[in-house]
Order: sequence, then structure tokens, then C-alpha cells
Amino acid sequence: MDIFAYIDPGSGSYLVQVIVAAILGISFYFKSLMTWVKSIFGIKPKTQDKDQKPHE
Repeated sequence: MDIFAYIDPGSGSYLVQVIVAAILGISFYFKSLMTWVKSIFGIKPKTQDKDQKPHE
């Protein structure tokens, strides 16, 4: 028995868009979650002073 899967171009592009949006959504969620957890423990993000040169 042969089973052929067919995805037309409209559905295929929608599927790709859903997958990309899900990956980006998950990454932003975990980034905000890590920021929230760090703020609970009092860890502040590293910032550079404007007078200092960036490290090479």
C-alpha cells in the first residue's frame, strides 16, 4: 500500500511560518523567564560604560 503525502504550496508556507513563529516564541519566552529568575536572585545584566572601550 503506497501512501503519498502532498502539501500544497499554500499549506507548506503556512506550516513553515507556524514552525518559525513557534521557535521564536519559545526562545523569547525562555529569555524573559531567565531574566525574571535572575532578577529574583539579584543578578543584573552586564552593561558597558560609555567611557570605556569594548574589550577586544
